[in-house]
Amino acid sequence: MREGRIIKGIGGFYYVISNDEIIECRARGLFREQNLKPLVGDRVKIRMDSDSGTGYVEEILERKSELLRPPVANVDQAIIVLSTRDPEPNLWLVDKMVIMAEEQDLSIVFCINKSDVDFERACDLKAMYEDAGFVSILTSTKSGDGVDLLKEHLKGHTSVFAGASGSGKSSLLNAIDPSLKLQTSQISRKTARGRHTTRHVELLSLGNDSYVLDTPGFSSLSLDFVEKPEDLRDYYREFGKFAADCRFLSCLHDSEPGCGVKEAVSKRLIGEDRYKNYLAILDELRKRRKY
Repeated sequence: MREGRIIKGIGGFYYVISNDEIIECRARGLFREQNLKPLVGDRVKIRMDSDSGTGYVEEILERKSELLRPPVANVDQAIIVLSTRDPEPNLWLVDKMVIMAEEQDLSIVFCINKSDVDFERACDLKAMYEDAGFVSILTSTKSGDGVDLLKEHLKGHTSVFAGASGSGKSSLLNAIDPSLKLQTSQISRKTARGRHTTRHVELLSLGNDSYVLDTPGFSSLSLDFVEKPEDLRDYYREFGKFAADCRFLSCLHDSEPGCGVKEAVSKRLIGEDRYKNYLAILDELRKRRKY
């Protein structure tokens, strides 16, 4: 059998790259019985049909990581893209993306896009995420600022571009490699949101063992993998050094007295937006547990 990697899946067909050849494959029915579905990014073993030149996915090799939204495997880095305006950044959704990436132990790079539209706000967002412990880059496909730096961060990685529709993921990828020719669109005037231009998940090669996954934008994200509300605090990396000052070891940094994290927020040592999002997600998890 040949080994390869799934680069695209559409309508029950999987396109596997093996020795620089792209082979159209079907998946074995056995996977359905095992409740296992091949994912883009999977490294697989395939059996060829010599008559048709197509193949069958016979085995899915062990995954190093697996994301549910977008459904991809073997990613090691998340590029979280948010725009300064047009559309307005949904920081609550961004924090959920961060939690998802942290859960899979991915490297995280923030891309503050459309920095030319509102440079002051772009700098504020960059500072907030850098203070939280993340790499953060200002980019603009209009001016070209930051595109080369972003490209450097992609080298040697399989990166997933995640962000709301209209934040500029496809435009950034086109700027990094014009040969990709990914479809882009304008922001809807009626809704002030981006239209979905990416219709499926696809693994794109940038050469030199560097891959990116362009994915559909999305407006919601489930955190089903966070089992208990008290687990949430561990996904906010900037809380750690201040939590040591909390009066109670079980402190959830919410309504408890003597909370080191709340004190840090009041001193602007922790971003207020990040903390507000934490409280909103904490409330969401508490309500889920009631049911």
